[in-house]
Amino acid sequence: MINAQAPRLLRALAGETLERPPVWFMRQAGRSLPEYRELRARAGDFISLAMNPEMAAEVTLQPVRRFPFDAAIIFADILLIPRALGQELWFEPGEGPRLGPLPPIRALADEVAASTERLSPVGETVARVRAELEPERALIGFAGGPWTVATYMIEGRGSQREAARAYAYVHRDELDALLDVLVEATARYLVLQARSGAQALQIFESWAENLAEDVFERVVIRPHTAIIEKVRAAGVTAPFIGFPRGAGALVEIYAEAAPVDCVGLDTQAPAALGRRLQAQGKTIQGALDNLLLRAGGPALDARVAQLLQQWGGGPYVFNLGHGVLPDTPIEHIGRVVAQVTGKPAKAAA
Repeated sequence: MINAQAPRLLRALAGETLERPPVWFMRQAGRSLPEYRELRARAGDFISLAMNPEMAAEVTLQPVRRFPFDAAIIFADILLIPRALGQELWFEPGEGPRLGPLPPIRALADEVAASTERLSPVGETVARVRAELEPERALIGFAGGPWTVATYMIEGRGSQREAARAYAYVHRDELDALLDVLVEATARYLVLQARSGAQALQIFESWAENLAEDVFERVVIRPHTAIIEKVRAAGVTAPFIGFPRGAGALVEIYAEAAPVDCVGLDTQAPAALGRRLQAQGKTIQGALDNLLLRAGGPALDARVAQLLQQWGGGPYVFNLGHGVLPDTPIEHIGRVVAQVTGKPAKAAA
């Protein structure tokens, strides 16, 4: 049993049912906050911001100064790993990430050890945040799931992922080799974060939808399992949250097969699915619609109450089914967090 004085999030991830669930939001650090936009403008570009430990630590701490979240999540990006492996990465204003041509897999494999050193600024960010964050608040580190990162590396941008899915069938050996490289680089990266002060680790598999069961097992479950086993072999005991967004009915297969402590559920997850996972000993996280958070109003209040009622009887972490949208009104975030915690947001950052 985890110490009763441990952060609320860690207690929930250890399987405890608490008088109220911990709450944090994916993408809580970032574009919805005016103080973030001001800092982003000073940084010059997104990568410069993410790789500047002082600035990235400030962005990580901004939302927990405003809202009584139970955890902070480190400010970074899932595509820092391909950049650290040698693939060109840049962000087009108003459009999102772009990547250069996929380097040969052998060349990527040769850069795995160096990639961890290139990502050391993220470790420094983690250490800075942990030194300033209150002890009752947990600090979450994260990485993208290998399949999701591979889709960007193959297609060069976020899209419908059709080219990456076709690649999985036509170039099976090449994809498996790329996933192996990403497993090793990701495990090293997460060990770096944990040793720097991250107390929980989340794998964001943002593009887990539209995969056949056998492909899902091969490109999602198998790599996640390998990452966690490598991190555990390095002596890291931090709990893992696995988030296979869009996996639908395959979520239950994932929960049974992947050695995660908590399963993130997206907006479509039925109440009965969450209860089954809880009954099987898994903590669950999610699944408030980020569009509803943006919309606000009585429907938002009712949905928050419904989620608390349907899953609050088992180990549960209150969160969204995806990340905070950049045009989400701050008062809507504060209203939801207050409804969950009973604590109001601060009037200003």
